[in-house]
Amino acid sequence: MSIPRLRQYQGPALFSYGFRPFFFFGAIYAGLMILVWLPVFDGHLSLTTAFAPRDWHVHEMLFGYIAAVVAGFLLTAIPNWTGRLPLQGLPLAALFSTWLAGRAAILASAWIGWLAAAAIDSAFLLLLAAAAAREIVVGRKWSNLKVVILVSLFALANIGFHVEAHLTGLAPYATRFGVALVITLVALIGGRIVPSFTRNWLARREAGPLPAPFGRFDAVVVASGAVALLAWIAAPVGTLTGALLIAAGGLHLARLARWAGYPTRPDRLLVILHLAYAFVPAGFILTGLSALDWLPVGAGIHAWTGGAIGTMTLAVMTRATLGHTGRALQASAVTQAIYAAVIVAALARVCAALQPAHMHPLLAIAGAGWAIAFIGFAAVYGRALCTPRLT
Repeated sequence: MSIPRLRQYQGPALFSYGFRPFFFFGAIYAGLMILVWLPVFDGHLSLTTAFAPRDWHVHEMLFGYIAAVVAGFLLTAIPNWTGRLPLQGLPLAALFSTWLAGRAAILASAWIGWLAAAAIDSAFLLLLAAAAAREIVVGRKWSNLKVVILVSLFALANIGFHVEAHLTGLAPYATRFGVALVITLVALIGGRIVPSFTRNWLARREAGPLPAPFGRFDAVVVASGAVALLAWIAAPVGTLTGALLIAAGGLHLARLARWAGYPTRPDRLLVILHLAYAFVPAGFILTGLSALDWLPVGAGIHAWTGGAIGTMTLAVMTRATLGHTGRALQASAVTQAIYAAVIVAALARVCAALQPAHMHPLLAIAGAGWAIAFIGFAAVYGRALCTPRLT
């Protein structure tokens, strides 16, 4: 993505572009969250929030970390889609503060009450959706409104999470709805950037057949995935749900195979995008097998969340940070170690669901890998995110 013209800006570099605060603090939050969650899961630490412990973990990964990365991506991509000036300075700092206030409200929800916490926490995604819609409408880039629709639904899922958790004690429907929306977003955005970056790389090197362009097949794949996810939200166990999920997984796998990823192995910034997307069909198939009661519940969900979402967000954050701060698009040895850590974390978490007898050591590996990956990103890329762009 090219960088559009910026206003004259004299404030902190951290608030000169949307990706900077949200990628930096979102990554820190993701890493620290897991370091808190593991002792909570083991019973060595208790949290006084309005949520059940598991729902706190789920909510803060979905509507805390992932929401921050979605914000960073959108606030960086929309100026390129519309040609308009990006959000920066005080308005960006205000939006970021709303995200921070949401995290504090969730942590203090047992004291301030669930309704106050819900109101404070829900404001961020609603404001983000409104800001994105305004820019796209004014810029007349109507085709990009589907992304705004998904973000708006994500905001509604967050509100639904609070209400469902308050009324029933847990929030399984809102959890599935939130996961389904993010996976659909990965399918839409990943389906654009992965083959596009691959095509550019292969064309420059004349390295073989180019990826298939976005077409009807891709639309069918995304639609089939959406139908399967809707069935899963409504009825997570059942023959029809399982069949729809497995069929969608097969289509997503065929879609990935059309993107000519194998020749991109020398470019780690590119191959990680293909590896991240591979977790999408894996999640569909594993969740489908769970719906048929052939596998334990949880393997597919963590293939989606830890694998597809975790790896794709890190891949996008590293690439966008390098490109938008004037650095070479090359994956250093440390960046490659970050990629390896998040993949190990995802695989260990899936295996923990499949092998309950070995759950605790596998969870420890998954937690350590996740924390290393995201805190490592903040440590390695923090300087680039907090200082002015290189000339």
